[in-house]
Amino acid sequence: MKDLSLFEQNINYRFDDKSLLSEALCHSSYANEQKGGGVRCNERLEFFGDAVLSEIVSEYLFKNYSDFAEGGLSAMRREIVDSETLAGYARSVGLGEYLLLGHGEEQLGGRDRRSNLEDAFEALVAAIYLDGGRDAARKFLIPFISGTAKHNYEINRFSDPKSKLQEIVQRGGAEAPVYVITGESGPDHDKHFECEVLVDNNVMGHGGGHSKKDAEKAAAQNALESYFPADQ
Repeated sequence: MKDLSLFEQNINYRFDDKSLLSEALCHSSYANEQKGGGVRCNERLEFFGDAVLSEIVSEYLFKNYSDFAEGGLSAMRREIVDSETLAGYARSVGLGEYLLLGHGEEQLGGRDRRSNLEDAFEALVAAIYLDGGRDAARKFLIPFISGTAKHNYEINRFSDPKSKLQEIVQRGGAEAPVYVITGESGPDHDKHFECEVLVDNNVMGHGGGHSKKDAEKAAAQNALESYFPADQ
């Protein structure tokens, strides 16, 4: 394992209990190869970190975006806790370099696999929370949260088709749009997703893309073009 003190510098947090950090960085493939060695993978921490992340993000958005209704806040939160976003946070602190991976996972490029990075970032949040408390976890997360929230608010609020569709339908008294992935095809490195967007249980648009997020945006754009062309 690499010197974890360097990683602690990257995240600007020093652990009292180093075992929590080691556990957060341990992928199940590594733990499986160390059977009988008392090594724990990060899956339990990931579970807890997901809840901590959601709670801190929700509080931050509620306090800092008072002009947003529930639907807008939910949309912003989804963007922040999105798999690609969390993996990006992990990459920004070099988390992948410090992952403990099994031989097979290492050979398959696991250090930059989006799911591994997302899961490890959530596990890291939990480890910081357990080691230093909620304030420590919040201090760690706020720079990530605030930057993403500001970007979404200032740049994507009106240009993003999902945000625009939500604003239009809620202005008309309808419930927030619901996105349903209806199909998935292709190999892991070149997936294609199909999506429908529903408003009050009625299908309003269809779309596809190489990620679930792209498919949802395409479905929202299709709904805007089909039902709300005057608002484009």
